[in-house]
Amino acid sequence: MPKVPPGEAAHFFSGPARDPEKPAPGNAYGVSAERRHPRAQTTMFETMPVSPHLLPTYARVDLAFERGEGAWLFTASGERYLDFASGVAVNALGHAHPVLTKALTEQAQKLWHVSNLYRIPGAERLADRLCAASFADVAFFCNSGTEAIEGAIKMARKYQAVSGKPERYRIVTFEGAFHGRTLAALSATGNKKYLDGFGPPVEGFDQVAYGDLEAVKKAITPETGAIMIEPVMGEGGVRVVPHGFLRALRQLCDERGLLLIFDEVQSGIGRTGALFAYEHSGVTPDIMALAKALGGGFPVGAVLGTSEAAKGMTAGTHGSTFGGNPLAMAVANAVLDIINTKEFLSQVQQTALRFKQRLAELRDRHAGVIAEVRGEGLLMGLRMVPPAAAMVDELRAENMLVPAAGDNVVRLLPPLIIGDTEIDFAVDAIDRACARLAQMHAPKQGAA
Repeated sequence: MPKVPPGEAAHFFSGPARDPEKPAPGNAYGVSAERRHPRAQTTMFETMPVSPHLLPTYARVDLAFERGEGAWLFTASGERYLDFASGVAVNALGHAHPVLTKALTEQAQKLWHVSNLYRIPGAERLADRLCAASFADVAFFCNSGTEAIEGAIKMARKYQAVSGKPERYRIVTFEGAFHGRTLAALSATGNKKYLDGFGPPVEGFDQVAYGDLEAVKKAITPETGAIMIEPVMGEGGVRVVPHGFLRALRQLCDERGLLLIFDEVQSGIGRTGALFAYEHSGVTPDIMALAKALGGGFPVGAVLGTSEAAKGMTAGTHGSTFGGNPLAMAVANAVLDIINTKEFLSQVQQTALRFKQRLAELRDRHAGVIAEVRGEGLLMGLRMVPPAAAMVDELRAENMLVPAAGDNVVRLLPPLIIGDTEIDFAVDAIDRACARLAQMHAPKQGAA
């Protein structure tokens, strides 16, 4: 594992918090007073209109960034934003991390792509390391979380087929989950909003209420082959699945010959203070999907499985043109060099504890705005009383970026390298945003 270059240790954990040459005018964090007011948002962005040639499938904010540094993003005009979205839990080591930059540029000068017709040493090394650090015996590399979910689904179905039970193709999933945007992943998710207009959903998924063990038991039929769940439901409202429920699912699978699939696309690779979220519960799956933080910003996904669960995935049963390419593998191995250490994960746990304590204080001070603080590690959520979208807007006016989630939750997904400077900025921004929201949503005098 490469040593941390002298002078760079702070970049791993706290990141370069501000431009030392020219701090922006305004408050202590370089945010001007007019930009902290939400009404100024219409004039604060100096970006070109979104191109009409981009398919309009995203409700984009009129804001563009030129560069990033640690936990901060900068516009072309030099305006600085604290990034607590992290590309939706992707940029685990922040922006322009020197070790990742070095790994990518060095590999780019050697070899980009050869296809999986040949051995890829970087992929073999990454597979060895992920399996050594987890329950798994084998790994398959792809390019995204939704591809990893597709691979997990195929692996589970194929296992049952080669075990002499091809009728066991159905998978029990949970309401409020999010597993991706391909048709099978959307069908596993079961959200009608995302499926509307795309024809019949892919057959083979049975959604049950979150946390309802009796509903799970009733949903299991002779055609059921697996159960799939996120140990921490990110898009579904940052809900940490009770460990007892995960243990009950493991027992059900063992008793009935089912496979247990964990979707750790968002919660994996250090996000919760452990390399994998399942470690907190002591419950191991048979198959697990990874992506997001695994590449630190470079597209990469993975399906991990036990030898038994993967016994049907023989030559020709699955593939990916770009999966496991040398560029992605170089970056992912560099990510593991940094994150998969006791020191780094311990630092994440300590940072998360400090941040959560500060958030609890905010919740007590603004009980009419923040209903609950949720989460595990640095996968946190604020369940709001006013609309979560309003808080997202108010924080953007404070030069802080956050995404929303289900159950009226604002997610806080900072890079894992944040320190006290970033926590202080975030807490102050949330405090001011809550004060404004409390005023805006306060009952009118004389109202019944």
